[in-house]
Amino acid sequence: MLPAFHDCLILTGPTASGKSALAMEFARKANAEILAMDSMTLYRGMDIGTAKPTPEDQKQVPHHLLDVLDPTESASVAWWLKQAEQKAEEIRQRGRRPLFVGGTPFYLKAMVHGLFDSPVVDPAIRKELEREAAELGAPALHEELVKVDRKTAERLHPNDAQRIVRALEVYRQTGKPLSELQTQAWFEKKPEPLPMVEDSPQILVLNLDREKLYERINSRVDVMIQQGWLEEVRSLFAHYPNISREASQAVGYGILKSHLEDKVDLGTALELIKTKTRQFAKHQLTWFRNSTYCLEVEIAEVFLKWNKFML
Repeated sequence: MLPAFHDCLILTGPTASGKSALAMEFARKANAEILAMDSMTLYRGMDIGTAKPTPEDQKQVPHHLLDVLDPTESASVAWWLKQAEQKAEEIRQRGRRPLFVGGTPFYLKAMVHGLFDSPVVDPAIRKELEREAAELGAPALHEELVKVDRKTAERLHPNDAQRIVRALEVYRQTGKPLSELQTQAWFEKKPEPLPMVEDSPQILVLNLDREKLYERINSRVDVMIQQGWLEEVRSLFAHYPNISREASQAVGYGILKSHLEDKVDLGTALELIKTKTRQFAKHQLTWFRNSTYCLEVEIAEVFLKWNKFML
């Protein structure tokens, strides 16, 4: 764990696993303030579809790193990490405990390991790769990545165009695999992170039965529609016709936009959103279970593991 986060509690897990409600309950009992470890709740106007804590929740427990960017803006991991460090220190100065809650793996990885200083890439290379991704599809570029950087390719989904393009542009710029450069950075440049405390882990991952999790995902999509998600999407794209590449990664918004443009019927759109959300949750679960510094727990175990932090 990086020194800036040595005393922070971190609750993570797949989407729809119940992190937010549990964090609210714990924060009230532990004199904690919540920091969103979520790349999509950063954006204003994207509330229902990102399951953002409600205004009522935010009145009960202070929340941070929510609604800090317009959807046209981009948020890098480096930017988020700097904001997280600053907010965590402000919480400490108020005599309260920082509690990070969310399911963005790259944010968690940055908190534990720090950042890799990636090489500067010629914009022309990125533009060419983005053109190839649009014309050939992300899976085709993924096949290319397998040939030049199998290690990176194995941890990326074949449809993850953004990160596949990033890995390939580094290879085309430097002639070296991204995974090799990251390994070199770890041993040669990165400061040594603080060790994790094995007998009292501070990073807890909610563990739900897979079928139960998928049922929660399907149900939550239906509830979001009832809460007005379609109207939110209509308003979002009316105010921001061209949202950033990062904001566009939020599951469901683009699909519902297509429905509003009469390109797909609502039933098909909802089934597609549910499928993509389940796939995203599966990807999260795989990542967390391959992380040696995370401890999987049942919902009921969280208070037992963190009992000493409660007032």
